[in-house]
Amino acid sequence: MDTWELLGHPARLRIVHALRGERTLTTAQLGALLPDVSKAMLYRHVEVLAAGGVLEVAGERRVRGAVERHYRLRRDRAAIDPGEVASMTAEDHRRAFAVAVATLVAEFDAYLDRDGADPSADPVGYQQHAIWLSRDELIALVGELRAAILPRLAQPATPDRTRYLLSPILFPGEPAAADPG
Repeated sequence: MDTWELLGHPARLRIVHALRGERTLTTAQLGALLPDVSKAMLYRHVEVLAAGGVLEVAGERRVRGAVERHYRLRRDRAAIDPGEVASMTAEDHRRAFAVAVATLVAEFDAYLDRDGADPSADPVGYQQHAIWLSRDELIALVGELRAAILPRLAQPATPDRTRYLLSPILFPGEPAAADPG
C-alpha cells in the first residue's frame, strides 16, 4: 500500500497527527484524544498503520492479562515522498486533499467540543490570503515558512506549552494572466 493510501483515511491521518511531536501513546490514550472515533475503528486503523510501518511499537506491558502496546510515529514513513506525489493522478490529489480537509474539520470539531474551548482566547485562525508571487518568490516564501516552523517542531512538550495544530495549505488560485489590473 502506498503511503498516501495508508494516510488516506481521516481517522488514520488523525492518529498520525495525535502522535506527532515525539509522543508515545497507547490505543486507549489515542481513544481519549479522538473520542469521536469508535474503539473498533481506532484499533483497526492503528493496526493498519502499524502493519504499513507508519507506527512502531515503542514498548509493551501487561495490564490485567492483556498486552498494552505503546506506539510511536515513524516520521520517515509518515509523509508522502516527492516521488510518490509526482506519480499521483489529479484524482489521487483530489482524494488526498479531501482527506486532509476532512481530517482538519474533524480535529477542529474535536477542539470545539472540549470543555473550555474558546477560539477567540486561544487564538484560533483560519483565514485565507491571496498573494501574487513569482516562482522564485514562492520558493523563497516556502523556505522562510519552513525556517520558521522546523525549529518549533523539535520543541518538547512542557507544562507551559500548549500543543497547536498548524496546517499550511498552498495552491495556485489562478494564473497571472487572469489579473484584470
